[in-house]
Amino acid sequence: MAIADAPGALDGALDTRRAARRYDLDWLRVIAFGLLIFYHVGMFYVRWDWHVKSVYAGPAAEPLMLLVNPWRLALLFFISGVAVRFATDKASSPWAFAGSRLYRLGLPVLMGMIVVVAPQSYFELRQAGAIEPGYLAFWGNYLKIEQLYPMITPTWNHLWYVVYLLVYVLLITPVLPLLRRFAEGAGATALGAVAGGPVRLLLLITIPFIIYEMTLTPHFPTTHDLVNDWANHAHRFTIFMLGYFAAKHAGFWRSVDRVLPLAAVIAVGLGALRLYARAYHYDFYAGLFEGASAPVMTMLITLYAWSAIVLLFGMAQRFLIRPSKALTYLTGAVFCYYILHQTITVVAGYYLTQLHLDAWPEFVLVAGITVGGCALGYEILRRIPVLRVFFGIKGKSGGALARLSPARA
Repeated sequence: MAIADAPGALDGALDTRRAARRYDLDWLRVIAFGLLIFYHVGMFYVRWDWHVKSVYAGPAAEPLMLLVNPWRLALLFFISGVAVRFATDKASSPWAFAGSRLYRLGLPVLMGMIVVVAPQSYFELRQAGAIEPGYLAFWGNYLKIEQLYPMITPTWNHLWYVVYLLVYVLLITPVLPLLRRFAEGAGATALGAVAGGPVRLLLLITIPFIIYEMTLTPHFPTTHDLVNDWANHAHRFTIFMLGYFAAKHAGFWRSVDRVLPLAAVIAVGLGALRLYARAYHYDFYAGLFEGASAPVMTMLITLYAWSAIVLLFGMAQRFLIRPSKALTYLTGAVFCYYILHQTITVVAGYYLTQLHLDAWPEFVLVAGITVGGCALGYEILRRIPVLRVFFGIKGKSGGALARLSPARA
């Protein structure tokens, strides 16, 4: 499906490149999921709460993680919103679209909760000394409605992103015709006004997120449990809908290109400030809602996150606009990789850290086994037709974002 108002080569001839496809967003989607995979490997090595921990867990990797954390998931939800716009515009009806999303998103969540995620809970409890060895006995109890462990089971863990995306899609389904008309009319005008200049694009869009941070986040810490996660919902649903409205808005993408140098300066500058503050023992998170500096810190972190996203969009528009065999392959594989990766990291990390290797060899092995396990799992699963849909694999992979379902975004 061609995108009439895609940014193309950004030479001002947007309306003449009727056959242009959003390869830039395909690439960014792959890159975003790749970062997510390595971010979760990193969680094995930092002091923050996670399922299992390396014997080398400490502060060394935390500055790098802090640079990625504010924007990594916002980028995914924005691209998901773009993909939903393209998918809904070509769907035969809103309810046909919703049914296809239940099939393509719901089945991987079901498989994930029953099979894929269960080992994460098992090895988390094993490392904590909360249960005895014996996976099959654990799995039987894990699937019971009665809660037998100091955690909710069965659970979705990292698949919360898919659950939230599915819920957002179902929420907008009844009003999709109205949303489309709004996106092409008053919504396009409003977005054009907000994104019509560099300062407006970088500052005005951050306002709702700053408000969420200052009003909702102190009262609703992130839980990923769907029903008590209101601050997270406010952030994710807003950026998701922003992607939906921006998807075919040529003016928005032209503004992204124009503001690229300023976005780069702000993102690099605030990222450096974040590292400097960290080095001098100012914890942005701990200080976020404390003292007179709290509003300033909230604004700076939010501006950093959005500037980083705009920077990535602008760079992709300029340099990632062509297809390749690698992109075709990864487009078909990356959702399966996402489903599998965290379980592989948890299992590999649990066993490797008991060997007491040096830190770097252990990290290389955990990261290598994670990526290699995802690749092997994908190659096996794509050859078993009955299992493809449960792991987010289409019968025929590939294609640009314009032809992707939101399950792949």
